[in-house]
Amino acid sequence: MHLNYHFLKYLCPALNDQFQGQKIISCFSQSKNELIIETTGSEGEQWMRAHLKAPQIYLSFPEQFRRTKRNSMNLFPELLEETIQSCEVLAFERSFIFRLQSGKILLFKLHGNRSNILLYESEGQVPIRTFRNDLGEDRSLDWHELPRSLDLSKKRFLELDGNASQFLPTLGAVPRAWLKDRGYPNAKLEMKWSLMEEMVDILDSPLFSLVEKAQGTILTLLPEPEALKNFSDPILAVNELFYLALVKDNFEREKSELLKKLNAQLSKTQSFLKKGNTKLQELKTSAPPSQLADVVMANLHEFAGGKMEAEILDFYSGGKVKVKLKPNQKPQDFAAQLYRKSKNRKLEWDQLEKTLQAKQSLLEDLQSQIVKLEKITDFRGLKGFKKEEVSEKTLLKESSSLPFKIFEIEGFTVWVGKSAKDNDEMLRGFVHKDDLWLHSRLVPGSHVVIKLKGQKNLPQAVLDRAAALAAYYSKYKTESLAPVIYTEAKYVRKVKGSPAGSVKVDRETVLMVQPKGPDEMISSKNP
Repeated sequence: MHLNYHFLKYLCPALNDQFQGQKIISCFSQSKNELIIETTGSEGEQWMRAHLKAPQIYLSFPEQFRRTKRNSMNLFPELLEETIQSCEVLAFERSFIFRLQSGKILLFKLHGNRSNILLYESEGQVPIRTFRNDLGEDRSLDWHELPRSLDLSKKRFLELDGNASQFLPTLGAVPRAWLKDRGYPNAKLEMKWSLMEEMVDILDSPLFSLVEKAQGTILTLLPEPEALKNFSDPILAVNELFYLALVKDNFEREKSELLKKLNAQLSKTQSFLKKGNTKLQELKTSAPPSQLADVVMANLHEFAGGKMEAEILDFYSGGKVKVKLKPNQKPQDFAAQLYRKSKNRKLEWDQLEKTLQAKQSLLEDLQSQIVKLEKITDFRGLKGFKKEEVSEKTLLKESSSLPFKIFEIEGFTVWVGKSAKDNDEMLRGFVHKDDLWLHSRLVPGSHVVIKLKGQKNLPQAVLDRAAALAAYYSKYKTESLAPVIYTEAKYVRKVKGSPAGSVKVDRETVLMVQPKGPDEMISSKNP
């Protein structure tokens, strides 16, 4: 109810007492949604602070305020050296004005997400300056037309058949809920009038309570048995509301969001460690792929006549093994692939061990950060925590604003462009020349980038998995086998005037892979 006429009619006389005769000496903004006015006079230094970022529309009138040296812009130069003559609420309106000695009018229009502050010349019908320029209709707003005259007689109430919204449209959500809780919608007309009279009597009693609701802290003029605080001074009430609803609630929300991100990263890290250790154990205990390659090469006759599948004797284990080739694949090529995989096995083994060590270190860091964050109680501590403690900077960024999805494959960061336009942006603004670039050959698809960070040895398993992602995020998604090209990013360039996502590649290597999307072994960094 802090934006409601029934509260403003108490706030404005108090503001009149506090600011009458005060001279405006500065008017500025430190964010595009907040206007701050400094005054001086017989009451000393006084401030007005209006926060107009929907849905958090709040006012405060602190005795002290520290202006930042940076990110501060002077506004409303016409207000400087003006002396405040009076503060007045506009009848039955969610607005009030400051009359200035020169005749100028400063209007505070508190219309929810269309709230604004407007300055008028003496007798002016349209504003000479507005705080929020995005509200085009305010450029022609005549403040004289805002006040309303309401007939609050019983006769008028009966004529409207007890329609509360028409009789007293300034009630707002909290008083309407009060009436509804008391059976107003289904009550007889005389009972409705009795409830309305009781409501008006309560609203005419200057007691202001701050209460905790599902939507956050609110101010109400209605009796609240479990109020956080009660006030008889409307300025103290609105100042405390500003702190609890905007400062404290925002701090709790920001802290909660960061905790959520850290816990999500912790959960992913724990999952990766569990699966990674299982995979490492398999690498250490399972037979090398070269053994199956030996078996295939010793039984090439089993694939004579173009057979793509055969059950052959594994002379290493003494049992039978079923081998199934891919379409158009020769058994010799399949064996060669297994020999390459076996050759890279130790490299994959070593890389996985390094990755698991890094993940274990990250796990311990995250656990420590969560403990520290849970103990923080104010914005200053939260700001310091973000600056000094959080090593995973991506946790503090909204990845939805980035032009790519972020994955991690065995310790390597992999980016996947979200759209043709995003592919261009990723290539232009984020990719290093030595990064590895991949794309499905000759068909539309996402650009995929492996961030090498100066590393020379890229495990074949990482390249294959990134290529599978490139095939999955392309027109080849449903194919059983797809060609993917890869090269260093420095050999990929945008041709002027070409369509979004289209590039020229100066040199490339082709890799045949099976399209495969993200799975449990890929650590996603996307919320």
